[in-house]
Amino acid sequence: MDTISRREFIGGAALAAAAPRGLASGPAEAPAAADAGWFDRPMRWAQLTLVENDPETYDPRFWLDYFKRVHADAACLSAGGCVAYYPTKVPLHHRSAWMKDSDPFGDLVAGCRKLGMVVVARTDPHAAHQDVYEAHPDWIAVDAEGRKRRHWATPELWVTCALGPYNFEHMTEVTREIVRLYRVDGIFSNRWSGSGMCYCEHCRRNFKAASGMELPRTADPRDPARRAHIVWREQRLFELWRLWDREIRALNPAARFIANAGGGALSNLDMKTIGELADTLFADRQARRGLAAPWSNGKNGKEYRATLGRKPIVGIFSVGVEEPYRWKDSVQSDAEIRIWVSDGIANGLRPWFTKFSGTLHDHRWLKVVEEVYGWHHRAERYLRNEAPLARVALVFSQQTATFYGGERAAARVEDHTLGFYHALVEARIPFEMAHERCLEPERIDGFKVLVLPNIAALSERQCAALRDYVRRGGSLVATHETSLYDEWGVRRADFGLGDLFGARWRGRVEGPMQNSYLRLEGDPSHPILAGLEEAERIINGVYRVEVEP
Repeated sequence: MDTISRREFIGGAALAAAAPRGLASGPAEAPAAADAGWFDRPMRWAQLTLVENDPETYDPRFWLDYFKRVHADAACLSAGGCVAYYPTKVPLHHRSAWMKDSDPFGDLVAGCRKLGMVVVARTDPHAAHQDVYEAHPDWIAVDAEGRKRRHWATPELWVTCALGPYNFEHMTEVTREIVRLYRVDGIFSNRWSGSGMCYCEHCRRNFKAASGMELPRTADPRDPARRAHIVWREQRLFELWRLWDREIRALNPAARFIANAGGGALSNLDMKTIGELADTLFADRQARRGLAAPWSNGKNGKEYRATLGRKPIVGIFSVGVEEPYRWKDSVQSDAEIRIWVSDGIANGLRPWFTKFSGTLHDHRWLKVVEEVYGWHHRAERYLRNEAPLARVALVFSQQTATFYGGERAAARVEDHTLGFYHALVEARIPFEMAHERCLEPERIDGFKVLVLPNIAALSERQCAALRDYVRRGGSLVATHETSLYDEWGVRRADFGLGDLFGARWRGRVEGPMQNSYLRLEGDPSHPILAGLEEAERIINGVYRVEVEP
């Protein structure tokens, strides 16, 4: 297996000093010219995620008929990884024990081709069986105490290391075999990027060779080893992405590797690099959970579009309940499916339903998906070549989440974004989202206002880009500690954008506060106070940054 030299790593890290996320991986390789490209053709996707005993129990004819009824023009079908659903010849690639002499994947591919559908194969390399452990124990992920990791939900399986030879060698052979045998249009890989920190011998050796350091034992991004590991891991995963994409194109120039990756500030792979590498991308945010708002699906579309631009973005939705207890055979209500899918479509996502297991235990979801897809099919000509007209953009920052937020990024970073997002939705203000590393004039000058919800970590270059934007006539709305830290999460002596704010930091952030209010002063008839005429004060935030003019 190839290792990363320390010279290569340090060179990448030097680039990262300007913008730590993404540049450490090197510039995106220019892809070979796409074959007219199938990427923009599909508008409605169907995914069938098989479980190991499905080959004996499910009815493929039912699914092919359903795909036709709902006007699905693309399918994602389980092929291999942890379990192979075709007669693989790759050593240690576990065949479904219920497959016998059949070829479930091949049969579904052939059926979809007859319907004129694009076909993408799904792989899942995150776990392996006992024979893999016995033949290659070094392929298995290791925890901080040096123990090989059993699978958290299926203890007879082992968790694999994403950054070592299991992916770089074994899964590369699996990928080649699938493309060679079935000439699929792409490989979509689920859970390909690892399942937490790994301390296996390959990770230890490669990280040491690249950085000169031992693997970190803390999640604190201020720790030099942790910071180096964040950069190294991203570099390694983009190397894997390019490897698989290159091997796929060598066999089918029109096909691509499509990673299950991407998202907003909490996404752990740089979205700018992803936007350069991907010809299309699938937002795997299957349903609401907890207190998530219905507009969360549309947020996915805005976040992906911020770096992918006009490339097709697909929104994966599950028909089952998406909660920690994984009721995968469950069914959501019609209303829940409709509102989630509709908000995605309204924000540019192309719908993709996913069904876990080919065996149906509850048929209630079939009708609502057929109705939504039927409407989408009839309205298709209006859902192509669309462009947002918004003049406001909400900025999101992965480097702020990684190096300022750390383990508390959801509360310290994402909550600020969600709050402002909700305020804009409630105010009926059309808006897009913008990425911290996409602040070039051609990206942001179409917006009159950029909103910076606690974008705490900004480099000098990013601050300069925002000043230039204001000089060109744009306006900023910023909150909390925006620009008080550099791109590595190191606090500055003052705001990096203090000249624009007209304020200096007094060296103190107060909070969390209790019983904090805002006093309403001035003309009560002012439009901004509409509805508050009888209130002298309203709820304030729980943190306060002390400043002076």
